[in-house]
Amino acid sequence: MTDYPSLPLPKFFGIRQQLPTDHLHDVEARVAAELQRIGLAERLHPGASVAITAGSRGIADIARVLRTVAEYVRSHGGQPFIVPAMGSHGGATVEGQRHVLAEYGITETSVGAPIRATMETVELGTLPSGARVFMDAFAAAADASIVVNRVKAHTAFRGPIESGLCKMTCIGLGKAEGAEQTHAYGLRQTIPQAASLALESANVVAGLALVENAAHQLAIIQAARPAEFLDTDRELLKRANTYLPRVPFDHLHVLVVARLGKNISGSGMDYNVVGMWRRIGGERVPDFERIVVLDLTEESDGNGLGVGIADFTTRRLYAKLDLPKMYLNGLTSQAVDALKIPIVLESDRQALEVALHAVGHSADARVAIIRSTLDLDELFVSQALHDEVAANPRLEVVGPTADLEFDADGGLIAFESKEVRSIP
Repeated sequence: MTDYPSLPLPKFFGIRQQLPTDHLHDVEARVAAELQRIGLAERLHPGASVAITAGSRGIADIARVLRTVAEYVRSHGGQPFIVPAMGSHGGATVEGQRHVLAEYGITETSVGAPIRATMETVELGTLPSGARVFMDAFAAAADASIVVNRVKAHTAFRGPIESGLCKMTCIGLGKAEGAEQTHAYGLRQTIPQAASLALESANVVAGLALVENAAHQLAIIQAARPAEFLDTDRELLKRANTYLPRVPFDHLHVLVVARLGKNISGSGMDYNVVGMWRRIGGERVPDFERIVVLDLTEESDGNGLGVGIADFTTRRLYAKLDLPKMYLNGLTSQAVDALKIPIVLESDRQALEVALHAVGHSADARVAIIRSTLDLDELFVSQALHDEVAANPRLEVVGPTADLEFDADGGLIAFESKEVRSIP
């Protein structure tokens, strides 16, 4: 292993931060009640074929949600089926998109409905900007479609409507062609415009918006009629932002992310956590000088989009990259910077030590280690952050201050389970 310039690691201790954890205890009952509230049954005629969208994100309880929607449709005389609605994800292939759904536990058995996957689309129309709007061919041929998606802050832009029902309508259901068009003409403007066109010209009869709390549990489930999609997205985005977890420090010399992945964020690592200035410029808040990412989730199937956000990574992550799949996703979404390969080091330990040299700090280094940008209730932080932790009533110290532990190959041993593991 090459000896690059490096500095010794500081000591670390575990912390836990208090995050909003209110959530729904009966997901199925809420889904059914919301569909009843908007009168979905009245929009379905006996024998109607009904497409239900399933996306490419790790949404809490998504298989339960989809199964309940399918059961509701069936109980009112419809014939439900699932369509993968994920733009160009899964390598923009039928097999790839089916595999993505299976990774999230979405199978014909788990949701109680057939899955009909295609990359074929129907063109619905053209916006004044020139952007063309597309819809999944199976969904377009159905008697009705129901859009299901999580509402949250987007990782590429800021606006009153970001990720939610509208995005799923024009990008998810638009497959690779729709995703490319929407990104090419500007997400902030095109998402609501393209969704409006699709809702006027296609067969969408309802939407089901989901909001997660900071612990990755469903906190809000709200159904919407097609005319309510835009307002629902606007209102729930405000509420979703109150749940968004953050790293509880404004400045770090180094942020260490144990895993990135498409099941964690569309950008692999959520820019809302690591700093939107890295994507769209502006004020450096939070100011994390360097980022180290250690591994890629298995659910990503080699799509390492977002690795380019980091400055340092490991040979282990690099070996998992499926470059064609990653490049297709990043080029479609115009996230070219997120495709760039950072400095590749042989082990977790070496990546951390070289990163410390890059920032010029060692024992006094301000460093936080997180599981992922989606899982921020428990962290390891360096000794230099002790006073800030002690002064923050939302933070609790877990375990003693000690050296980080690594295995024989230099792999970091920290997050072995959901519970913070005290470092001996």
